[in-house]
Amino acid sequence: MFLDEIGNLSIHLQAKLLAVIQNREILRLGSNQAIPVNIRLICATNKKLEKMVSEGLFREDLLYRINTIRIEVPPLRARGSDILVLADFFLKKYASKYEKLGLKVNQAAQEKLLKYPWPGNIRELRHTMEKAVILSDSPVLKPEDFFFNQQPYAPHFEEQMTIEEMEKRMILSSLEKSAGNLTQAAENLGITRQTMYNKIRKYRL
Repeated sequence: MFLDEIGNLSIHLQAKLLAVIQNREILRLGSNQAIPVNIRLICATNKKLEKMVSEGLFREDLLYRINTIRIEVPPLRARGSDILVLADFFLKKYASKYEKLGLKVNQAAQEKLLKYPWPGNIRELRHTMEKAVILSDSPVLKPEDFFFNQQPYAPHFEEQMTIEEMEKRMILSSLEKSAGNLTQAAENLGITRQTMYNKIRKYRL
């Protein structure tokens, strides 16, 4: 069983999880019948659990239970050429999804991907590749086809801003809140997915 972001569990749920690990049994909701379980548990988090223990936010006994074998995964910016391997995986995935088979990333674009620090790690790379594929009108993706949002945008509008500037900020803010999910961002703005595509192309986001 894989539990992602285990550091986000409340203390109450941590206690329940600890009981399951210790007793190797679960109770279905509304039932008093214990069901034995035999699982291998894998947990992931981007938080410092030891620090959370010292702050009283994570149970020390649960940490001991799940910390048998520990693997530190370096951030994407420290993965070197792995970035291109992952980028190629997402390129093929979205090229197939949007029926743009045969797309390639040229050398200059690859160098741009390698130099970017990827503060959003894999999720940011995935959404970056998806946007590049969606907006591509050429079989070869070039550096200008990849757009990075270095800083988050807040929906703060100034009196002297034009309608286009306000629209662009609203789109950027919605994309930021939806973690790059274009469908969700479009729904949040009350527009269609196709309209969102057109706006992204228009403003080169």
